[in-house]
Amino acid sequence: MQPVDPKDRKIANIYTADFTPFVYPDGRALGDAILQLDDSQAPGTGFHVYRMPAGMTTLGHRHNGHEQFLILQGELHESDGTILRAGDMVFYRDGTEHNSYSPDGCLLAVHIAAPETVL
Repeated sequence: MQPVDPKDRKIANIYTADFTPFVYPDGRALGDAILQLDDSQAPGTGFHVYRMPAGMTTLGHRHNGHEQFLILQGELHESDGTILRAGDMVFYRDGTEHNSYSPDGCLLAVHIAAPETVL
C-alpha cells in the first residue's frame, strides 16, 4: 500500500481542536458548536462531534432522516423527560420531533442523515 496523501486525510483531536459555532438556518447561534471534518456535508449533518455548553436548550426540531449519537461526556435531558448520560447511544427515527437540554454541558459523537427542520 501507498502512504495516504495528506490531502485525502484530516485528523482532529476532539479535546484540543477548534469547534465551529453552530448557526441555525434562521441565523441564531445558541452557544453550541461542532467539529466536522467532512466539508462536503452541510454543517451539522453527516458525522460530527457536537458540544453543548452548560444550561443550553436546543431549539425544537424535526429529523429529516435518522439521527444517531453517542454521549461522550456530560448529561442530556430530552423534552420527554428521558435523561441520557455518558455511554448512552441513541437512535431517532426520521420524523421524530424533540429538543434537548444539558445542565452541565455535554459532548456527543453524532450522525445526522439530513438537515433538521426547526419547529
